[in-house]
Amino acid sequence: MTENLVERYLTDVGEIHRTGANVAETSFYPALERLLSDIGKTLSPKVRCVINLANRGAGLPDGGLFSADQFRRKTHDEDAKENPFLVQNPSRGVIEAKPPSEDVRRIAETEQVERYWKRYGMVLVTNFQAFALIGQGPTGKPCVHEVRSETAR
Repeated sequence: MTENLVERYLTDVGEIHRTGANVAETSFYPALERLLSDIGKTLSPKVRCVINLANRGAGLPDGGLFSADQFRRKTHDEDAKENPFLVQNPSRGVIEAKPPSEDVRRIAETEQVERYWKRYGMVLVTNFQAFALIGQGPTGKPCVHEVRSETAR
């Protein structure tokens, strides 16, 4: 099943690219959101991707991965207006996406990804062709846990 989802994602990205009207990064967000949310449906607990998160003190992540229980919680709008940091963080980490021309390992080493890691604990870095998962290493510092790309299969 996951292979079909990845195949559909690559088809979506290819079709967007072939229009020649795409923006190097943001045009691919819908395909990424669909892929990650569809994969998330197969997990326990289920996980959903939300693109374009609000700034919670570390900048603007391109997306977040929320567990199903977070969608059932009611937020207190008044509390959030007074203190935006009371709004829930994505329990499965955030996403940093860059154009396909960027190197995933280089992106993973940026100060931006470090800020996200410190705030959210996990960062999925992608250039829409390759993915790197940044999390806590044995020394407590961020490290690359896994790297996957369409050519690495």
